[in-house]
Amino acid sequence: MKLSTRGEYGLRAMFDLAQRYGEGPISLKSVAERQDISEHYLEQLFASLRKAGLVRSVRGAQGGYTLAREPREIKVGEIIRVLEGPIAPMDCVSEEEGEGTCARAETCVARTIWEKVRDSIAGVLDSITLEDMVAEAHRLQPKDKYMYYI
Repeated sequence: MKLSTRGEYGLRAMFDLAQRYGEGPISLKSVAERQDISEHYLEQLFASLRKAGLVRSVRGAQGGYTLAREPREIKVGEIIRVLEGPIAPMDCVSEEEGEGTCARAETCVARTIWEKVRDSIAGVLDSITLEDMVAEAHRLQPKDKYMYYI
């Protein structure tokens, strides 16, 4: 299973907001510059994140985006699901009900393997919050407090 740039860039941008949580709205332009991501692409990603209730937008000259909840309440798995869709290495084990049903599902030996892979990936992504990422970044302690790479 490989994530697209939607998941990668979206997580980087959300991490950027988490690092600055409590500082007020952050412009997408500043996030784009720091994370070396196209501002236009971030606009598309943030539309999905806003619709899912993970970020809030603030209009005006001092506007931008903020996390809709505290960093400790936002799990990496939520972000990935919003931007990439259900976590599943194969369609037959999709997290979404009714998706990926297969005529062989009840007797497929490989399906149990794919379920374990799905559950392992989901377990890791759902066990890490944005706050955990910020704490890990502080542990790494680069010279510039905002220059962490993910």
